[in-house]
Amino acid sequence: MSSTGRIHVGVGGWTYEPWRGTFFPPGLPHSQELHWASRRLTAVEVNGTFYSTFKPATFAKWRDDTPDGFVFAIKAHRSTTNRRDLGSAREAIDRFLGSGLDELGPKLGPVLWQLMPTKAFDEGELESFLALLPRSLGSLRLRHVLEVRHPSFATPGYLALARRHGCVTVHTDSPKYPNIVDVDAPFAYLRLMRSEPQLVTGYPGEALDRWADGARAWRSGPVPRDAYVFFINGAKERAPAAALALLERLGPPASP
Repeated sequence: MSSTGRIHVGVGGWTYEPWRGTFFPPGLPHSQELHWASRRLTAVEVNGTFYSTFKPATFAKWRDDTPDGFVFAIKAHRSTTNRRDLGSAREAIDRFLGSGLDELGPKLGPVLWQLMPTKAFDEGELESFLALLPRSLGSLRLRHVLEVRHPSFATPGYLALARRHGCVTVHTDSPKYPNIVDVDAPFAYLRLMRSEPQLVTGYPGEALDRWADGARAWRSGPVPRDAYVFFINGAKERAPAAALALLERLGPPASP
């Protein structure tokens, strides 16, 4: 997947009971929720793959249920990152990547590798882990994203290491984790976690305006770069409304 200056906006998953009757119309069969969501949002981050192993047929069904241009960001299985020594993850990484992700074809977006909040920055250990991440899966070029959640990663040495291995760092507005910005990354990956239940759109309008301006900056530079924006936590019941409000600000997407 090459960078085309597209902005992809979505939520975490598509199965959440409070969205039924609010984002999803009353009575919509659960089996049609992905079909519905994918025609209103432009991406989803799949978190179920962090906890369970899915079959190739499942990824193929997701591919066929969604329109051209829609993308799935896939969170890597926890067995790959929830371990004492990240450098020992080769078998788990191969098992996860070989579970059928390639069935998504061009709809496979970034692969998210989430580290434990207690995992501190160890340059040698992290380099060993990043060296295990392949650049491609069959004919698909992989985009790797690392979510680091320990404050020790807020250092230029970490970013330099991640860049060397072609790995983009998650930017989050979470008050609990380091908010790392890498303006030189080949694309942006945002996980927004501060939606508020009393706001219909989760975020105030001025905050959504700022996120929209930031996303536009990625696609409008001398070299257009993609941006992925996911409303994940906080008041999760507001996530679809936040995503829709951001998409409205951004206007019609560019052609895939």
